[in-house]
Amino acid sequence: MQEIVVRDWDELQKAVFDDVWDEKIQRYRDNRIYRGMSDSAWGLEPTLNRVCGHNLALESQVFRSFRKYGYAELAGYSGFWQLLPVAQHHGLPTRLLDWTYSPLVAAHFATEDTSLYDRDGVIWCLDVTDFHPFLPEMLADKLRRSDSNIFTIGMLEKRVPSFEAMRELSPSPYAIFFEPSSLIDRIANQYALFSVVSDPAVTLETIIQERNIPCRRIIIPREVKLEIRDKLDYINISERMIYPGLDGVCRWITRRYSALGPIYNGHKNRD
Repeated sequence: MQEIVVRDWDELQKAVFDDVWDEKIQRYRDNRIYRGMSDSAWGLEPTLNRVCGHNLALESQVFRSFRKYGYAELAGYSGFWQLLPVAQHHGLPTRLLDWTYSPLVAAHFATEDTSLYDRDGVIWCLDVTDFHPFLPEMLADKLRRSDSNIFTIGMLEKRVPSFEAMRELSPSPYAIFFEPSSLIDRIANQYALFSVVSDPAVTLETIIQERNIPCRRIIIPREVKLEIRDKLDYINISERMIYPGLDGVCRWITRRYSALGPIYNGHKNRD
């Protein structure tokens, strides 16, 4: 696992855009995805494992209760893989992890929580194609035939309509990455996708370590969090865009007018 420590905004740009030139199409393109976190000590642990780690078998009951008691508001959604991102979006413990195609959206998530500015942030960076060799053949073949690197909801609903069906495809745990529908504005604005592991007792981080899958962690030291946060605001990557609606606007305004400069940058001399 490679770790890169960035000391300012320019180093962050270099770290996230390094090696993304695609000679084949003569453009800047790659298969990387990103996950930003406020504390570099946090691992790739889904909410299901954090909340129900004492009994992961509760997963089916949790999701069943979600469908039962949220029935009226879920009428517009159909299918297991369409409902899962909705559940995640509203805070239900699931085995999903949120990712984004945008490294700067990930930087937002690494710097948005000002109560954690005493800790280093981190951006996890993966190449989704590195996980393809470990997929069950049926799923790998579907990606090849569709010339895709990421699953769509439609591709999954037809072949793995449940977590049970997903696990039955292989005795060895594996991870897939899929794009949700854009029925929720927040998901579209965050340029989002999700990862999910076939066995809830196995985290994505465990798969990465056990199978030696390349992984990059870009560390954002606490001393430069505010600089990066402020510069993200300048390019309109903020709560106002990430969380559409009045809640996002109010979160952005609250942070924007907080006296963060004297607290975190009072020792700096800006000529």
